[in-house]
Amino acid sequence: MATKKKAAPKKSASILTAEDKNFFEAYINNPSPTGFEAEGQKLWLNYLKPAIDKYEVDNYGTVYGIVNPDAPFKVAIEAHADEISWFVSYITDLGLIYVKRNGGSDHQIAPSKRVWIHTRDGKKIPAVFGWPAIHTRKDGKEQAPTTTNIFLDCGATTKKEVEEMGIHVGCVITYQDEFFVLNNRYFGGRALDNRAGGFMIAKVARMLKENKKKLPFALYIVNSVQEEVGLRGAEMVVQSIRPNCAIVTDVCHDTTTPMIDKVIEGDFKAGKGPVLTVGPAVHNKLLDFVITTAKGNKIPYQIDAASRSTGTDTDAFAYANGGVPSVLISLPLRYMHTTVEMISIEDTENVIKLIYESLLKLSPKFNFKYL
Repeated sequence: MATKKKAAPKKSASILTAEDKNFFEAYINNPSPTGFEAEGQKLWLNYLKPAIDKYEVDNYGTVYGIVNPDAPFKVAIEAHADEISWFVSYITDLGLIYVKRNGGSDHQIAPSKRVWIHTRDGKKIPAVFGWPAIHTRKDGKEQAPTTTNIFLDCGATTKKEVEEMGIHVGCVITYQDEFFVLNNRYFGGRALDNRAGGFMIAKVARMLKENKKKLPFALYIVNSVQEEVGLRGAEMVVQSIRPNCAIVTDVCHDTTTPMIDKVIEGDFKAGKGPVLTVGPAVHNKLLDFVITTAKGNKIPYQIDAASRSTGTDTDAFAYANGGVPSVLISLPLRYMHTTVEMISIEDTENVIKLIYESLLKLSPKFNFKYL
C-alpha cells in the first residue's frame, strides 16, 4: 500500500507590501555615502512619517522618529544609514583620478566598476574604475588592485577638463549598481549594509501604527549616520535621546560562501533566521528576553559570539550615558562591502517580526539589574 506524502508546510503570507518593496528599492538605489546621507534620510523619513508623532534631526544628519514622545521610559530601535564610498584624492595632468576610502570600501572589487562622482553643486558625473587589459599584463607578475593603484577615468584628457566638470579633491564617489531580486529568495544590491536595517525598523514602526498598538513607553526609531567610520552618528545621538534601552540591528556575514573561515567568523547562513549576538556590549537579560520572544513566536534565530566588541552601533549605545542596556539583532549578509550584497527575504521579515514582538512584550518595569 502506497504511503501518502506529507504536505509541505504552508509558508505564512509576506508582511512586506508592494509599497514596502518599492520604498526599499528606491532607498537602496539612492546614494547615501558616509558624511553625505541627507538625500537617503529624506527618503527614509517620508516612509516613516505616517507611523510617528514627531521627528528630530541632529547636527550631523542622524534622523529619529518618536512615538509617544511624552512617556518617561525610552526605547530606541536603531540602524545606520550610511554606505561605503570613495573620495577624490588626486587628479593627474592626464585627467585620471586617484581615490581614498570613505569607510571600508573594497579596492579588490573596484576595477571595471561604474561610479558616480558627486560634485558640490549636486551634479553626478559618470566615471569608471579603469584597469590594464589582460593582454598587457605578464603572467606571474600581475599587480593586484590596491588603494594606491586603482584610478577613475571620467572621459577627460587633462586635469583642467576634470576640474571644469566640477570635480575636485574631496568629491565623494559611489557605485552605480542598483537593487535586484534573485530567485525570489534574496534582496540584493549595494548598501544593504545597513540600509536594510533602516528599512526594517521603519517597517516595525509602521506595523505598530497599522495594527493600532499602544506602547507603554516612548519609542525612538533611529537612523544614524557615519557608522562606517567609527560609529560616530550613534555616539552623538545616544547622548541626545538618552534611552533606557536599545535594540540595534545591523548585518553580519553569511559564512557559507567560499573563502570564509567559519572557525574565525562563525557559522551563519542567510535564510536560517536573525543572528543574536552574545558579548560584553550586549545586555544578557535583554538578550534572554529577545530569545524568549523568538521562541514564543517560533521565529528562527542563530547565535554569534563577539569578543571585545560587536563592531556595530551596539557598542556606542551600550557604553554611553553610564551604560544603556542594548541588544544586537543582525541579518546574515552575503558578500559584505561589495555592490552585490544579498540578504534573505525571509530573514528580513523575521527580523522585523522579532523586533515588533519584542516591543509588544517589553515593559518600563523591566528589571535590567543583575544583582
